Amino acid sequence: MAKSARRRSPARSRLRLLQLRLTVAYTLITVVGLSCLSWLVIRTDDRSRQTAEYDEMRRRASVAASLVYYEDDRIRLDGLSDDEATAGTPQILVLEDRPGSGPAVVFRGRTQQFDVPGATVARAARSAVRAEETVRQEARDRTGGPVRLLAVPFYHDATDEVAGAAVAVGDPEYGAAEHRSLVLSLVIGCAALTALAALTGHVLSGRSMRPAWQALEQQERLLADAAHELRTPVAVMRGSVEVAERGPGGLQAHLPRIRRAADRMGHVVENLLTRGRLEAAVESVRAEPLRLDQLVEEVCADLPEGGHRLELRLEESVVEADAALVRVAVRNLLDNAVRHGRRPGEEGPADLLVAVHGPEVSVADRGPGVEPARLPELMERFRSPGGGTGIGLSLVHRVALAHRGGLTVRTRTGGGAVFVLRLAPARSRRRRAR
Repeated sequence: MAKSARRRSPARSRLRLLQLRLTVAYTLITVVGLSCLSWLVIRTDDRSRQTAEYDEMRRRASVAASLVYYEDDRIRLDGLSDDEATAGTPQILVLEDRPGSGPAVVFRGRTQQFDVPGATVARAARSAVRAEETVRQEARDRTGGPVRLLAVPFYHDATDEVAGAAVAVGDPEYGAAEHRSLVLSLVIGCAALTALAALTGHVLSGRSMRPAWQALEQQERLLADAAHELRTPVAVMRGSVEVAERGPGGLQAHLPRIRRAADRMGHVVENLLTRGRLEAAVESVRAEPLRLDQLVEEVCADLPEGGHRLELRLEESVVEADAALVRVAVRNLLDNAVRHGRRPGEEGPADLLVAVHGPEVSVADRGPGVEPARLPELMERFRSPGGGTGIGLSLVHRVALAHRGGLTVRTRTGGGAVFVLRLAPARSRRRRAR
């Protein structure tokens, strides 16, 4: 049920929607960019194809015009039949401009790819003769298909006047197969790149939103921990007040119980704030030289009287640590030992032994003991047996990791468990200076 509630969380739904929008935006930007680039490539290739076709038409028509000459005022075409410029495509036609009748076809190339009406060819030749320059025109053959015409004028050898024009008939589909292949390749490539961009955008947007997901998960864990931990002391205080209102002794007889519940609530709040600070990494660990034995002695002195027998074995020890975090960790170890430090089935005070040796703090009890293999399970939230929540040991473990240390457990001789909090030792002055 908790998992389904997390999935239905409005905050998580908004984050997923935001990730989807970022993915769509990244994909659309990629599509627009690829579309513009593809359009430029296709248009450039189409223009290059047309330019190459017209260049070939101009070359053939110019060669044909240069081979036309006049002898005794008669046009000579004997050099055209044997030249490669008049064979194949584009097709070459030579038209002589005759007074009174206009341009007339006097030569046709061996290859006749298109059946262009004579009037159409004559109109192109007439335009070239009148303009005395190369002319390009779009036209249609007898079947209605598109053709391209390019006319190059030639001159009379004796008078140096324009005598006619060589017309090249070109195919608009010249190079179209390669052009279509390019367009198809661009479409397939753009589709593949768009899919890759969508996948990459989804991954990148997920990674960019990872801090938001982590913050949301930390907030949800903090709220869950607060609700779970505060429920018991609040219930104790409320029950004590209700009993006091109905009881003859009044509120005075229940004040110690309410005070213990208030202390427990304050301890829970401190644990939750410390856990939130470590998970959110609001600030780095303020490691300073610290007398570990003195700090442990102060924490032990703050334990409520009664309910335990406490023995201290403290050696002078200096570590580099955050005093506030270490204080919380040691207090959690002591609370855990007080809660579970009695032999199974026995009543009476808990038997505790607290020791400091070097960078290690050990808290031993006479409880049922803990198998070392079960320590990871005990450090999970809400997995601690015997009425605890597991948040305390989990927090101790986090504090140890923040100080480059660790938390271990072993069996105590004679029964019980020994939890050992290990911190990083203080570095020497020479090493710090280096």
